[in-house]
Amino acid sequence: MNFLDIKTDFAFKKVFGSEGSKDLLISFLNSVIEFDQQQTITDLTIVDPYSIPLLKGMKDTFVDVKAELSDNTRVIIEMQVLNHEGFEKRVLYNAAKNYSLQLKKGDAYHLLNPVIALTITDFILFKNSDELINRFKLLEKNHFIQYSDDIELIFIELPKFNKTEQELISIQDKWVYFIKNAGNLDYMPKNLNQELEKAFSIANEANLSEEELELQHKKKDWIYIQKNSIDYATKTGLQKGLEQGLEKGLEQGLEQGEWKEKLKIIENAIRIGLPMQTIIELTGLDEEQISSLLPKSQPT
Repeated sequence: MNFLDIKTDFAFKKVFGSEGSKDLLISFLNSVIEFDQQQTITDLTIVDPYSIPLLKGMKDTFVDVKAELSDNTRVIIEMQVLNHEGFEKRVLYNAAKNYSLQLKKGDAYHLLNPVIALTITDFILFKNSDELINRFKLLEKNHFIQYSDDIELIFIELPKFNKTEQELISIQDKWVYFIKNAGNLDYMPKNLNQELEKAFSIANEANLSEEELELQHKKKDWIYIQKNSIDYATKTGLQKGLEQGLEKGLEQGLEQGEWKEKLKIIENAIRIGLPMQTIIELTGLDEEQISSLLPKSQPT
């Protein structure tokens, strides 16, 4: 039994963004989004459902699933496999754009509905935090007074999740485990709820068409190549920087050593009373350089 790698755009949208995925998306979102007063999502509409032709491009390293909750809150769920410059700004921009585009010319601002941007990353984004899930809202800087509840950013960093199958307790654990590990499993884990069993069934490669399998394999290969290219470039850059640093450090060290040696020659020559011309010949320095090496109070 083989399962799709849920971290690819094709698999992620097929599992969470298909016409029949509403119950899966509700279960997943309820496990990772914290609502006030223990509220839960009871219904939603998937915007722009999964479709093969929309996913044939290889250039994107992310996909988003958009949903509108029964209270009109908009949720953008994004899976990002590769980090890149400006990534955090793009997440914020997408959230702000989805917030502002709700209004048409002449509409009143009170008609704006909240937007939640949920981003799942296959890399460490917040190195100073050990939390699996980090949540951000607009707060007053000193007293943390909440300005608005209308835009919330939620980040799930998969590399920070290291629980084994035996350690899975909550629904949140099981969903994150599914997203991170399904592509490496050859069996369906035990003790799953109805939604997770359905998710594994959708991700089962045996249930896919030839076109879907071909697309999935091409996408996995493309991501593998991109990751390897980044790793190689990083390793090469570090090695080159190290070599340059060592070379420069060695050069500076030798240079400093030579100056110290010459200073010792100058001091000894002065102590035994050698004339300046002899010191110049011994060190290969001119009078000005010799003077600059000596302490200000010491005469030449």
